[in-house]
Amino acid sequence: MDYKEGDRIRVEKGGAAYEGVVMPSVTGHIVLKMVSGYNVGIEPDGAEITFLEPKKEMKKVEKQGKVTKDKGLKNVVFISTGGTIASKIDYRSGAVSSQCSADDIVRTIPELDDIANIRGRVVTNILSENMKPQVWTELARAVYEEINNGADGIVIAHGTDTMMYSAAALAFMLDTPVPVVFVGSQRSADRPSSDNVMNAICATKVAVSDIAEVCTVMHESSSDDRCAIHYATRVRKMHTSRRDAFQSINSLPIGFVDYATGKITTESEYNARGETELILKDKIEPECAIVKFTPGAKPEILGHYIDAGYKGIVIEGTGLGHVSTDWVPEIKRATQTNIPIVIASQCLHGRVCDRVYDTGTDMLKAGAIEAEDMLPEVALVKLMCVLGQTSDLSEVQKLIQEKKANEISYCSLE
Repeated sequence: MDYKEGDRIRVEKGGAAYEGVVMPSVTGHIVLKMVSGYNVGIEPDGAEITFLEPKKEMKKVEKQGKVTKDKGLKNVVFISTGGTIASKIDYRSGAVSSQCSADDIVRTIPELDDIANIRGRVVTNILSENMKPQVWTELARAVYEEINNGADGIVIAHGTDTMMYSAAALAFMLDTPVPVVFVGSQRSADRPSSDNVMNAICATKVAVSDIAEVCTVMHESSSDDRCAIHYATRVRKMHTSRRDAFQSINSLPIGFVDYATGKITTESEYNARGETELILKDKIEPECAIVKFTPGAKPEILGHYIDAGYKGIVIEGTGLGHVSTDWVPEIKRATQTNIPIVIASQCLHGRVCDRVYDTGTDMLKAGAIEAEDMLPEVALVKLMCVLGQTSDLSEVQKLIQEKKANEISYCSLE
């Protein structure tokens, strides 16, 4: 019996029966994506195959626009950039690909209609490993435009792998009077353990709240109990696949959203709705890099970036932020040619201090800038944004070490 990818079939063999959608196969086996979300491979010899009726397609909305309109609810724009939360199985390749728009997401989560008037907007539709600084600028401009046009809150659907970079970028590029909430999912919607519904609902709850911060909202634990609200500049993905992968570093979360009740409790200070004037600073310098120092690493590694014309460099140094002595001349060469060198730590917790050992003091004399307790990737994004404003080294140092979006704390947590 002929069948093709995407067909829904039932396969009976050896007293067992399997139902699902036909996936691509390179081995000659029948590969089915079952309702459970898992795949099964079946040797076709001796198998009995029955075609099942195709699932009814959801009625498609002809164009993007409002999904609901209730005068008693706030207006939230759901911006899609792609990622797992906006993904499903591509039956041509057998892989998860980014295919759903923002409107697709809100149509499949009807609970959102009870929280806000939702409108979708697509900025891009990519998996987050394909994100680039230029897209951050497009995203920041889109958010600015929507808030300027009256949106009461923004939810940004984004892939989890680089969400912390994009969230930090918008935190530095935007002063916002309303919540701007990044959300993603670790597991695509066609998996039974998907976290997309809970995360999206909790993110929308934050978008209509009083928390006027750029933040991320993701599962707080592996259970479906509550989501954590993280400062955009303090969050890091700490696990490849767990649903509670996102955690605040060097900071408490802003708060939590209880999934069952929708109640928000807060742990940290935040800007309240309407307190901040809407400002966009969308100039950015993308030609910046992170260089990781390792034992025995040659200073020519740093020299490569200097000679290649990079405009700014973050060095991820050792515990307190050190590199070996033979790197110091290259740091000095960079700063003398107006290339700022920012020093972060390989340690996630704690702060850089280059005043303890002589190598550190030599680095400071050579012009290195301490990143305080910023995460290396946040320091990189901040450097890009700062260099979009100025190339004066003394001004760069001032802005890097000045708290802008909760990325720095002047008193370290124990």
